[in-house]
Amino acid sequence: MLLPMLNSQNTLYIYIHIMSLDKNQIAQRIAQELQDGFYVNLGIGIPTLVANYIPQGVEVVLQSENGLLGMGPFPEAGKEDADLINAGKQTITTLPGSAFFDSAMSFGMIRSGKVDLTVLGAMEVAQNGDIANWKIPGKMVKGMGGAMDLVASAKNIIVAMQHTDRKGNSKLLEKCSLPITGLNCVKKVVTNLGVFNITDNGFECLEYAPGVSIEEIKEKTAGTLSIADNVQEMTFSA
Repeated sequence: MLLPMLNSQNTLYIYIHIMSLDKNQIAQRIAQELQDGFYVNLGIGIPTLVANYIPQGVEVVLQSENGLLGMGPFPEAGKEDADLINAGKQTITTLPGSAFFDSAMSFGMIRSGKVDLTVLGAMEVAQNGDIANWKIPGKMVKGMGGAMDLVASAKNIIVAMQHTDRKGNSKLLEKCSLPITGLNCVKKVVTNLGVFNITDNGFECLEYAPGVSIEEIKEKTAGTLSIADNVQEMTFSA
């Protein structure tokens, strides 16, 4: 977006609005974290889009807590099956060899640590890896879903979310202010501004989104933030 501005000498110049990633690009970057043979659970929201960007040559098995192993990408328009849905009630596809089972068996897989990677959305993440993603006080929710089981049992948790809320407030915090889903469990956060590891010293910026400056990331991160020595611009495979 281009905005005309006037400086103190009334000289017209152009301010270029800094770019950031859209939801699909966040999902595409997270897909780069997938490793061959992983069993992966994708949470509701941005995480579900990861299924569309699994890298070529990488075979993973996507698990849904409503009782499915072997999810494929989202169906093409007009080819949806209303009876085939994920935990977020979105229509999905299945891959050859997929399996259906009841939710008790599904949560048995989760609770026994059979899931290698979980990708979740979040409303807040704290610098020590705490996550809040299920409730805003005063707003009605249908339930916490499987998030608390996933964060307690997954070997690796990556969060996909916007860096700030609609008011511009940081969602990467020193401490979560909303009801906690899980403690000290998040390993990495991918936002529209960059990629961040959770370390003993807080958030560590590993990558920044194209067109985004380190200064903007610092300004919009409320928690303790460090910049990796080898920080680089985020890249996407064709």
